[in-house]
Amino acid sequence: MTQRRLSIVVPSFNQQAFIAETLECLVNQISVEKEDLEIIVIDGGSTDGSVDIIRRYGSRISYWVSEPDRGQTHALIKGFEAATGDILGWLCSDDLLEPYTVREVIDVFGSRPGVDFLYGDGFWIDPSGRRVKWKKEIPFHWFIWLHDHNYIPQPATFWTRKLYDAVGGLDERFDLAMDGDLFARMALASPPLHVRRSWARMRLYPQQKNQRFRERSDREDDIIRQRMGVTYATGGHRLLYRAAAKSWRIAWKLCTGCYWQLPRNSYSRPSPGRISADAPV
Repeated sequence: MTQRRLSIVVPSFNQQAFIAETLECLVNQISVEKEDLEIIVIDGGSTDGSVDIIRRYGSRISYWVSEPDRGQTHALIKGFEAATGDILGWLCSDDLLEPYTVREVIDVFGSRPGVDFLYGDGFWIDPSGRRVKWKKEIPFHWFIWLHDHNYIPQPATFWTRKLYDAVGGLDERFDLAMDGDLFARMALASPPLHVRRSWARMRLYPQQKNQRFRERSDREDDIIRQRMGVTYATGGHRLLYRAAAKSWRIAWKLCTGCYWQLPRNSYSRPSPGRISADAPV
């Protein structure tokens, strides 16, 4: 069997408060024998001490650079150009992966050769790392995704290099909804598989880009919908479709237990064969 390799790109700019924890969660998953994880850090020329932290991890990072860039999407494009893995993903420098995520992601791709795009679950954490709430999700469904919101948790999402190249990679015209744009194009080519495992911890705080620039992010989301052929005759129609999609998503999550808290030991790595997945609908 061909050895699979996961390349994770970490874009960062002035994230001294969080980047050490992010890098720590990655380097602890490196398998020296298998060389199955490649960590690539693209720093935008930080001035807050981030570079000193990155340098401390230098011997365990496959590639890193600190230089001015044109923003997060440009940094990610640079990172993926440098990546050598056949599986790709990115982790923002304030988010975290679970200790078992890398191994499970590689295992899922290895056991399902026809899958090129998948995502797991996660939960939100506050700036100090405390759990705030679950982000347990449903399978991918176009109507809900288009008319409600991009509910695919970006840090818990992974895809093959083959698929990324086939759809043309990231589009630098998107500064905030670059993940939604990429996911939409990839989903058209290969609908994503949902794996019911907590793979990521996403930090929630007011300084986040998508929190600070919500209106701009919404405008980029609208561009994606329009490109996918979604138009609304009136504002009322838009509200109606959005309400229908949201209600459908909430009902689906209620029926599948997405709002129920699991016991603490549910975060431990499962025994082989217990990873379950939902096919796209």
